[in-house]
Amino acid sequence: MGPKKKNSIPDRWTDYKAAGKRIPGTRFIAFKVPLKRALWRHLHESEVFGPLDLMDVLKKEGEELGLIIDLTFTTRYYQPQQDLPDTLHYLKIFTAGHEVPSDSTILSFKKAVRRFLRDNQNNDKLIGVHCTHGLNRTGYLVCRYLIDVDGVEPHKAIDLFNKSRGHSIERQNYLDDLKSGPKRSNDGMEEPEQEPVRGGATNRRNDSTTVQEPHPPFRRRDVYWDHFEPFNQRRSNNQMRSCPPPQFHTPSLRAPPPLLPTPPFRGPPPLLPTPPPPGAWYGYRSGHYPSPPPNPPFMPRYTFGEEPHRHTCRKKHRTSHKHNTNSPY
Repeated sequence: MGPKKKNSIPDRWTDYKAAGKRIPGTRFIAFKVPLKRALWRHLHESEVFGPLDLMDVLKKEGEELGLIIDLTFTTRYYQPQQDLPDTLHYLKIFTAGHEVPSDSTILSFKKAVRRFLRDNQNNDKLIGVHCTHGLNRTGYLVCRYLIDVDGVEPHKAIDLFNKSRGHSIERQNYLDDLKSGPKRSNDGMEEPEQEPVRGGATNRRNDSTTVQEPHPPFRRRDVYWDHFEPFNQRRSNNQMRSCPPPQFHTPSLRAPPPLLPTPPFRGPPPLLPTPPPPGAWYGYRSGHYPSPPPNPPFMPRYTFGEEPHRHTCRKKHRTSHKHNTNSPY
């Protein structure tokens, strides 16, 4: 199996219920790891489970969460300062999977639980515990606390957890250590070891007490549809700022210009000369075209409709000899 991608969901994460029920007689509740918003694109809408979704699930059941103990061996699934509300405390205990947790890990878990119970004696807030699936590491440490601290029988502790979670612990080495393994020491359990971190998110999603403003439409001009805003004046979230319409210069009212003086009347214009009658044109003859000038000059002169003059061609008398034969030479 290759290395896991940073922005991918855990293997078989969708095969398990998001959260279980409160374990009777305790303040424990187990759930799978909630995912930050950046990982939701790999999930269907019905499969999304984030930190705020966990709060909504508990709110519907009338429960209130006070502490989250994270047992995963990574920090890529969510960040407490960004994804958890400020009403929650968060504690990280790095716990490797597929192997029985060490005694130091078990003691750190006991210290965190004892400190929370001591600081919250006057309320009924829950302790939420999760690993990747909220089943094996979570089930082992919760059952180990019930067995070592509360004195619950191993089989009863395992049955309580399985019924409350909705899934059964799968790792056989965990079950064998819980049933037949030695109890861990509780020495130093009352001494605080790690300070919980308070969540930093303030905006709640799907909270009826918080009225959220609707997301503004992108690149939409609501008021002035005929005016564009320059690119360097847009907001950082690519939202078009409502701008006033362009101001056109309107000249102030003033008196009309003076009228031009009317020119004096100079009488009617002179009449044009009367053209000559048609028969007075030069070279015009009724029914005939004017005779064109000879061009070229050797062409015979004749008018349209007349027979050209026939020139008689004189035939040269041919002589039998080219030269005079009377010459003595």
